[in-house]
Amino acid sequence: MTIQPAAAFKDNLQQLPPIHGIQRIDLLDETGAVVAGIENQPGKQGSLAVYNYLKQSFGALDAAAAEHGLAIFAEHTPDARSRPGAHPNVDLLLDIAAGGAPLRIEVISAAG
Repeated sequence: MTIQPAAAFKDNLQQLPPIHGIQRIDLLDETGAVVAGIENQPGKQGSLAVYNYLKQSFGALDAAAAEHGLAIFAEHTPDARSRPGAHPNVDLLLDIAAGGAPLRIEVISAAG
């Protein structure tokens, strides 16, 4: 089940599943190596929520999931395109949407 992305990232965040209980998300390549990670900390929680939602909706980070994720990031997507490196978690989606290798999304629960 996917959401219909709105024009504003903050509005899209309100439609995503909660991230309580998630410590971090790791992104793994086809060999199982961790190529990126997103911690559950201020400034990263929006990205954590998006990637958690993409895992639940698509199972893996392929081109279709990446395109949907770019729509959810809304106004941050054109900003990332114009300023590579400013939004690394959006850059990752741009790379995969442009034909990069799919990644596995692994959600690591918080201990306790």
